[in-house]
Amino acid sequence: MSSAPEIVPAGRTPRWSQARRVSIVLGLNAALIVGLVVVGVLAGSVSVLAAAGDTVADCLALVLGLVAIALRDRDPDHPHANRPIAIAALVNGSLLLAVTVSVVVEATTRLREGSPPVEGLPVVIVSLVTMIVMLAGALVLGLSAGDEDLHMRSVLLDALADAAVAAAIVIAGVIILLTGGAYWLDPVLALGVSLVIAIAAIRLIVKSVAALRGKAVDFDDD
Repeated sequence: MSSAPEIVPAGRTPRWSQARRVSIVLGLNAALIVGLVVVGVLAGSVSVLAAAGDTVADCLALVLGLVAIALRDRDPDHPHANRPIAIAALVNGSLLLAVTVSVVVEATTRLREGSPPVEGLPVVIVSLVTMIVMLAGALVLGLSAGDEDLHMRSVLLDALADAAVAAAIVIAGVIILLTGGAYWLDPVLALGVSLVIAIAAIRLIVKSVAALRGKAVDFDDD
C-alpha cells in the first residue's frame, strides 16, 4: 500500500481533510442514534432498530478511524503508516457483521412466531430523515473517498448503503401505513438489509486482512 496520507486521482482532490470529513459524518451518525432507537422501540420496528444498531457500529468504527488517521498522519512515510487504517476497516467490518447476526436472529424469530403490529408513520418519518442525513454524509465525503484508502472507502460505502436501506424502510413503512397490516414486511426487510450489510462487511474484512498481510488492495474491484 502507498504511504501517502491521501491518495486521490488528479483533479479530484477533496476540499477537506480526511479527519474533518470523517468527523462530520460521525456527528451526523451520532445525531441519528437516539431518534432511531426511540422510534424503533415505540413503533415496534425491527428494521428501524437494525438501522440503529448499524449506526452505533458505524459511530464506533468512525471514532477508531479518526484515531487511525491521526496515527498514520503523524508519520506518513513510515513503511507501516497505513496499518492503523486497515485495522480500523477490519473493526468496522467486524462490527457490521456482529450487528447483522443479531438482526437476523430477531427478524427470524418474528417471522416464526408472527410479526407484531408496526406503526407505519413514525417509521416513514425517521427513515426519510435518515436517508437525507446519510446522503448528506456521502456528499461531505465526496465520491473520490472511494479511491483514497480502505477506511475512507468503507465509510463512503456505509453512508450510501445506509441511505439505500433507509429508502427501502420508507417504502415498507408506507405500505404498512396504507394497508394497515402487512407487518411481515418489517422482518423480511430487516433480513434483506442484513444480507446487504453482511456481503459488504465480509468483503471489507477480506480486504482488511489482505492489507494487513502487506498485499496491495484494489479499491475499484467491487
